Amino acid sequence: MATTPSLPPAGLPIAIVGAGLAGLTCAQFLAQAGHHVHVFDKSRGPSGRMSTRRSSDASTEWQCDHGAQYFTARDTHFRAQVAEWEHTGAAALWQGRIGTHDGQHFVLHDSALQRFVGTPRMTSPAAHLVRHMEQLPQPVRLQWQTTVQALQAPAGAGWQLHSPEHGPEAQRYQAVLLAVPAPQAAPLLDAVAHEAATLARSAPMRACWSVMVRCPQPVPLPVDGCFVEHSPLRWIARDSSKPGRSGPETWLLHASHAWSEAHVHDDAAAVTAALLQAFAQLGGPNPASVQATAHRWLYADTAPPLNVNSWWQPEAGLGLCGDWLHNGTVEGAWLSGRDLAQRVHATLTTHTA
Repeated sequence: MATTPSLPPAGLPIAIVGAGLAGLTCAQFLAQAGHHVHVFDKSRGPSGRMSTRRSSDASTEWQCDHGAQYFTARDTHFRAQVAEWEHTGAAALWQGRIGTHDGQHFVLHDSALQRFVGTPRMTSPAAHLVRHMEQLPQPVRLQWQTTVQALQAPAGAGWQLHSPEHGPEAQRYQAVLLAVPAPQAAPLLDAVAHEAATLARSAPMRACWSVMVRCPQPVPLPVDGCFVEHSPLRWIARDSSKPGRSGPETWLLHASHAWSEAHVHDDAAAVTAALLQAFAQLGGPNPASVQATAHRWLYADTAPPLNVNSWWQPEAGLGLCGDWLHNGTVEGAWLSGRDLAQRVHATLTTHTA
């Protein structure tokens, strides 16, 4: 059975693994409270599943949000954060026509629900958080392309991180906070926190195939975003209808979770062909007339999310945050990161008093 160390010595930095919205939010609140924070992520930049694919060829420039499609803001504190993003141009209200396809017809929603998107792309809120953290009196250190594969906590010496890119980090940490999908957190926790590893394994995450479609001309469908029933697809969106977008008309196709799980190991070309055909059956363009790119999200969402806000073991200096711990939404990721930061700050403030 795994054992947990005592809280490492005060004064060491805090390590956060994962630079999606939960990790960045946690880092921002801790840095604003005066803590030294280091953020590690395996990608080349921030945002996690609030992601946008962009072409690298200027002659065929396009972009498409292929992860989270929009977010809502019900919590008072998150609504204030969204208002700040709106003020700085990092987010805006998406006033697209949203509906459902019931297998035969499109039915538009008559809803007052406000849906927001990052502008000019879904990665913009994360980029805004990074810029803000770099300007704080105690800037957050951000380290990209670092895959943390092991945690070690020698008694009284502070946490140590190990990655294949850099080996063991020389820096020791007072606390380690994991802001990654549950299936990625669990193996990191097995040797150091049995309770947390068990919690992570209780949150199964589902795969989702995404296909980004570039169309030579506007697609004459009566919706800009649509939930799809009785189809390999579960969501389609005219991505170019979102505020701040430029370039050709682009559509995002999300496969249903059942279809994605059944085809999770399929070739990307076969997935693209199948989902383009399903799109055509809804009135989309001839698959031969478009260009398309597929992306597989192995950990798209949790069913159901755990609704526990965050997890924190003060005795060990070990914590977890992420949308899977909250309600499974973008708002949930932000609230989970904020909740963990508050719990960590309260513990470390007491520890150093």
